[in-house]
Amino acid sequence: MLLITCPHCGARPEIEFRYGGEAHVARPADPATLDDAAWAEFLYMRSNPKGWHAERWRHEHGCGRFFNAIRHTVSDRIVVTYRAGEARPDLATIPGLDTP
Repeated sequence: MLLITCPHCGARPEIEFRYGGEAHVARPADPATLDDAAWAEFLYMRSNPKGWHAERWRHEHGCGRFFNAIRHTVSDRIVVTYRAGEARPDLATIPGLDTP
């Protein structure tokens, strides 16, 4: 079982969490000016990389808060979690990112 570290509650089993999509997706500054194509781009188009990826997670069966995690999309290895609203960590400063 995968252990995920909630930055508010600590390490917990994966069944307590729900995936919330790609992290750091900025909302449009003026939503009223967007046409349908721009809305579709904002709502549905994500990077979906093979490798390290910043994601949103929710500790659904715990504190209920959202947080972000850097996870490898092939191995499911999570190297760091951080609170929602915090800046994404510089990937070059995280030890162990050279291997999935």
